Amino acid sequence: MTLTRRPYHAPVRLIDSHCHVNADRFADDAEAVLEAARTAGVERVLVPGWNVASSARALALLEGVPWVDAAVGVHPHDAAKVDDAGWQIIERWAREEEVVAIGETGLDYDRVFSPIPDQLTNLRRNLRLAAELGRPAILHCRSGAGRRDAQDALLAELTAMGRSGPPVVIHSFSGPLDYARAMVDLGAAISFSGLVFRPGEETSAEVAAITPLDRLLVETDSPFLAPPGAPRSRNEPAFVRITAEWVAERRGTTMESLGDALVDAYDRTFRPVL
Repeated sequence: MTLTRRPYHAPVRLIDSHCHVNADRFADDAEAVLEAARTAGVERVLVPGWNVASSARALALLEGVPWVDAAVGVHPHDAAKVDDAGWQIIERWAREEEVVAIGETGLDYDRVFSPIPDQLTNLRRNLRLAAELGRPAILHCRSGAGRRDAQDALLAELTAMGRSGPPVVIHSFSGPLDYARAMVDLGAAISFSGLVFRPGEETSAEVAAITPLDRLLVETDSPFLAPPGAPRSRNEPAFVRITAEWVAERRGTTMESLGDALVDAYDRTFRPVL
């Protein structure tokens, strides 16, 4: 895919560290959606896969677009659906130079679309692959309302790996403050999405304030988790500014300062200078 090059003039720099422009809802206009994000000031976009087909679509979006990155991996919802042959394809793609991370993977004890034992097996193989390649693992983590079992299980898995584990990104943060502090202590980057505006996610405000600036990210999780002011039917990368403004308010800083820090944190996490 080659996008039309046109200059953009935005006063605030932005990133979207997690957006599924590879989803079916963007099948007809992914190019236009990315161009709209660029015009809105989004300088970096990461498109993660969640299974073999979506990982292939993520990679296809990279052609001729140097500011878009891709990740490949298997989501907990698909943990029981991707067989050994499919995983071998993911492993092969993960070794490609243009793949900057492994994922989206993780644990989902809320909807449990794959049995928990399969989720754990899948998480471990994604983490091992990320560690082997020295690339960050992008981690989804959800528990049912009022619970924290997935967060505790994820933390236990990462703690057990110790120094042999990969760098990690906690995508679309959700969970208690002590869980966030433990993840920060492990060196994790933490990303905030439109989920922060939903009832039951009030702790995210405290977490946004204590996350180290060089490990602070924002995202849309498009087409999901639309923030206030974005269409509920299809969130898009251009709307990441709404969540970024929320983060800036929580940290008592300007959007200009935060924007520079977000781009730096993105590059530190996904595009380190070797």
